[in-house]
Amino acid sequence: MPNDAVVAARAITDTLAAIVSTSANRDLDIHAVISVKAIATDYLPTTLRAYLALDTPSETDPDRVTSELRQQVESLWEAAEDVLAASVAQDVDALMTQGNFLRTKFTRSDLDL
Repeated sequence: MPNDAVVAARAITDTLAAIVSTSANRDLDIHAVISVKAIATDYLPTTLRAYLALDTPSETDPDRVTSELRQQVESLWEAAEDVLAASVAQDVDALMTQGNFLRTKFTRSDLDL
């Protein structure tokens, strides 16, 4: 397996771990849960197994096969990064919502005389 594909696969698993670690503050939303599970248990293993199942990648079109592997792994990495960004954004949104609530609750209203 090409070294850069191994590095990218590891980056995917690191990103998935980062997504899961955001659940220490609050539960992950269902989209994040489904995405992490699918990438970790289906999409990434299936991609790697399909590449490794080739009898001899060099007898096929090695450049094409390697390029396809890289594209698939990079697509998975981008998807994992998008899920992580959404999880972090959800944390920021929750903080902003709490701030708005507290300002409304504890500051003087325009109706106060």
